[in-house]
Amino acid sequence: MDHSLFSKPRDLFLDIVNPRDYVQIDSVSHMYQNLKASVQKPLKMILLYGKPGTGKSMLLHKLHHDLSKHQKVFMIDIPIIDEGDFLRVLAQKIYGYVNREAITLTDFLELSTAVNYPQSPIVLLDEAQLYSALLMEKIRLISDARALKFVITLHKTEDEDIIAKEHFQTRIWESIELQNASCEELKIYIQKKLLKANCFDVANMFNEKNIKLISKLTKGNYRETNKLLFSLFSLYTWYEKNTPSKIKYNALKPKYIEMAGIQTGLLRD
Repeated sequence: MDHSLFSKPRDLFLDIVNPRDYVQIDSVSHMYQNLKASVQKPLKMILLYGKPGTGKSMLLHKLHHDLSKHQKVFMIDIPIIDEGDFLRVLAQKIYGYVNREAITLTDFLELSTAVNYPQSPIVLLDEAQLYSALLMEKIRLISDARALKFVITLHKTEDEDIIAKEHFQTRIWESIELQNASCEELKIYIQKKLLKANCFDVANMFNEKNIKLISKLTKGNYRETNKLLFSLFSLYTWYEKNTPSKIKYNALKPKYIEMAGIQTGLLRD
């Protein structure tokens, strides 16, 4: 069994999405409250976008966790590329459709009219950039018919403005863009994550110099930060077991942060 001081902090930064791991940072919390408010408006489609690793999936999973307590919400976190399968799965999960065969858009809309929920069910679509233009058009038609309300996440790339894509023009009623964290926000993110898990000794090892180096290597990207810190604490776990004399507990060694940066490809040796 691993009794290292660093094994618990290491596992906190596994690259997985769990709404219980949500860390409150003012700017992100403000966006999340805007997202929750938008869902309650009579909007048909809401877009959550940003570069990979800015926290889109986490917000979507938290939204699902919070809303599903009192509303009909369905989450598709792994894209269903086939159009017929997409409609069939939605029909099964939302309307109790039992046929295993693919259905048409007309069939789906007739089914939604027959069931007629007092509140439009909400569908959360992660990684929507993987859907075809034709399937996105069907999603738009479903939302226009007010059968379902969609919240979708998309990656924003460097050389393309996704809002300008043809099948999103005039069809998104509200959009929220997520950004990488500032140095101060990254500090809060790391500290809150550690303190929430009672890792006080390790939290105290971070100084301003450490945070600035981590921010520089990751550019404030949450996913890259998780990878870097997982690698860093894995390194510390190894040193604590094999050569504990190399560990100084008053602060993290910049050299070790750089070694973790090399391991994760954030820094070239």
